[in-house]
Order: sequence, then structure tokens, then C-alpha cells
Amino acid sequence: MTVLDTRTPSRAQPSVARSVRRRDYVMCAPEHFRVAYTINPWMDAADPIDVGRARLQWEVLRNTYLSLGHRVDLVEPMPGQPDMVFAANGGLVVGGRAYGAKFRFPERAAEGAAYADWLRRRGVDVAEPTHTNEGEGDFLALGPMIIAGTGFRTSLEAHIEAASVLDRPVVSLELVDPRFYHLDTAVAVLDDGNGPAPADIAYYPAAFSRHSQRTLRDLFPHAICCSEDDARVLGLNAVSDGHHVVLPSAATGLAGSLRERGYTPVPVDLSEFIKSGGSVKCCTMEMHR
Repeated sequence: MTVLDTRTPSRAQPSVARSVRRRDYVMCAPEHFRVAYTINPWMDAADPIDVGRARLQWEVLRNTYLSLGHRVDLVEPMPGQPDMVFAANGGLVVGGRAYGAKFRFPERAAEGAAYADWLRRRGVDVAEPTHTNEGEGDFLALGPMIIAGTGFRTSLEAHIEAASVLDRPVVSLELVDPRFYHLDTAVAVLDDGNGPAPADIAYYPAAFSRHSQRTLRDLFPHAICCSEDDARVLGLNAVSDGHHVVLPSAATGLAGSLRERGYTPVPVDLSEFIKSGGSVKCCTMEMHR
């Protein structure tokens, strides 16, 4: 019989120097963004998107990255693809090579080829996926490894395929709450471990199966555990450069925990995007160099 350790991970972590590395981000303007179908529990056609407000919120996010010294490249939005704004789902790029996306739902299928073509035009070697996966929605790079989600949008076979394509170990985690259908809604990478500090994350334990909770505790004993209140406003759908953490403004408790850990929270309002089940990270692909 397996005995599960149910202790809460310690919030204490040794003091480390946190440094900012310039990041290369990819975004796609919300020109066609709307709730046109229902493929996750957040979507409700009776709660329409305020298109003008969404555009303003997206511009604030883009300008936030630029003000922090990062690069933002733009993918041309395609008519008929309302979720293309969620650039993170377009693939996983590590070291000049990409594992392309193959979406579960036919409504989003065209996005995979669009992002792959855009990456190829910029000299990235894109491997065509055989198995269903939704890019950085379910693959998060940390130093030499990748943590990967399964259960709703990305298959276990895709984890194996990504490990082969990118030549990195992949740790599989099972998502069990349909509100947190992508890994990037339940885990935030705070430090990717490529600088002087060790890899560091925040996560919402109840989004995962018991064995995956154990895996996360073993790998990240000092991780920040996010509350349900902050998880429900997609507080973990955040982007960090190792020091600044851009996150939804409604996640005030998580912002306080980040300050205690030595990070600088940068709150932004993406309330129109949460109507479609996305926020900061969903709108942001990172080109991991």
C-alpha cells in the first residue's frame, strides 16, 4: 500500500539572488477574440466579450512586457480563430527547436499550423506532432526538464513525443479539475532555474491527482501553494522573468506570497480573457533560448 504524504509544503526557502533575464515573448492580438463555442467550463456565450476592453487589456499586457525590457513578437491573427490570442497554446519552443501543437478540439485545429508556419519563418525547427497537445498550455520548461500536464487537452503519448523531440526529460502530472484544464492554469513557473536561483514554482494542489501532488511536493518542496480563491481567478496563469511576476490583479493573496518570497508582483487586469478560460500566460508564448 502506498502511503501519501499529506503535509503542506513549507513556504520557507533559502534566500537567493534573483536576477532578470531578457525574455522573448510571442503574442497575438485579439482582433477576432470572442466566445464562439464552449470547450471549457469558463466559456459562456451568454456572457459576451467586451471586444474594446479586451483589446485595451491585451495592449496593457504587451506594454508591461516591453516596459520590463523584454521582446514581444506578434503573430498575425486569423479570421475565424477567436482563441488564437492564446499564443501559449501554439507550441513549445526550447533552444531553437519547437514541438508543434495539435489541438484536441476541431474549433482550434487551424491554430497549430498557423503558429508552426510563423515559427518556421523565423528560423525555428518545428517538429510536427503526432499526438494531441496544446503547447505551453500543458508544457512548462524549467532548466533542463519540462513538467507536463495531462487529463484534459494533452495526451501522455505527447509527453513522450516532446521528450524525444526536445531531448529533455518530461515529468507528467495529472490534472483532475476541469476548471484547470491546462497545466498553466494550475502551475506558475516563478524561476526557471537557468540563473543563480533554483527552479521555483507556485501551484494549486487540488487541481492534481494525489500521486501528482506527491510528485510536485518531492520536486518542489519549497513551492508556494496557491489558495483556491486565487486559483479561481486564474492567478497561476502568470509569467515570470525570474524577478517580476506578471499575474492577474485579482490574485491578491498570491501576490502577497510572491512578495514574501522576494519576487515583485506586477498585477494586470485581464478580466475579459478569463471569460474564455485564459489570462496572462495563455496570452504569452515564450521562446526559451
